[in-house]
Amino acid sequence: MFADLTDRQWLWLAAACYLAGFLRGTAAILRGERPSGGMMYGIIGLAYVLQFLGLYLRGRTDGGCPLGNAFEILQFVAWSAITLYLVVGVTFRSSLLGFLTAGLAAVLTLASLAVPAWDATRHAHIFGHNPWIELHAAIALFSYGVFGLLALTSLLFLLRHYSLKSKHLDGWFTLLPSIVDIDHIGLRLLTVGVALLSASLAVGTVYWLRDTGTVDRGTLFVTVAVWAAYALALGLRLGGRLRAKRFAWTCLALFVAALLSIGPVNASRHPPLATQEAPR
Repeated sequence: MFADLTDRQWLWLAAACYLAGFLRGTAAILRGERPSGGMMYGIIGLAYVLQFLGLYLRGRTDGGCPLGNAFEILQFVAWSAITLYLVVGVTFRSSLLGFLTAGLAAVLTLASLAVPAWDATRHAHIFGHNPWIELHAAIALFSYGVFGLLALTSLLFLLRHYSLKSKHLDGWFTLLPSIVDIDHIGLRLLTVGVALLSASLAVGTVYWLRDTGTVDRGTLFVTVAVWAAYALALGLRLGGRLRAKRFAWTCLALFVAALLSIGPVNASRHPPLATQEAPR
């Protein structure tokens, strides 16, 4: 039975698991309880495997990393955020971060599945069998996943800051990590995200300098703009000029801008060989 499932059906199952994890965590919080870290990790891990299978099948059809349209890009960003959480989430010692990560993945995967137009046209061999450009794109979008996790920690920071400022230290506010821990996590995530996006641009630059005619200026402009914004935020944070609430709000705003940039990046790419497939 499972062998007959299509890539989108695997991705629907993954989205359902992400949503189940988020709803389970929501129910625990409403009861004033901490979401079970082990249970949350298990649900997210199951959804991650299901999503990986869907993306694997999609990649086999596309002939490379599945980044051929807005649907695939959003799925890949969600998968990247989950990958990072599964690798380092335990060290954060925050079940709330797993709860919010499941929510982010549920929103991105369900939104991409719910809009058929985003998957109406699929592009095969979008990188022209060039592994360097494929690596550049994959690292760039993986950094978006890191920035997504950074946005979630920024949300936790704002909630903790509000609880301390308003002296609401009981109820579900007791589940929040310390404000110092959240701040340190946010700085580490921003550093990793900027480093990954810098590496992505470096890989792309090495290839593009050999053949400037292959450079899509729209994609290059948007990617460099996102990198510059996050690099500036990191510089200001390290210099002590962007801290606390302003830093958290900046990271949230930058992630929204990064997500909005996916549309122009996808639209500006030269359309390669396309294959039509009716979304299911």
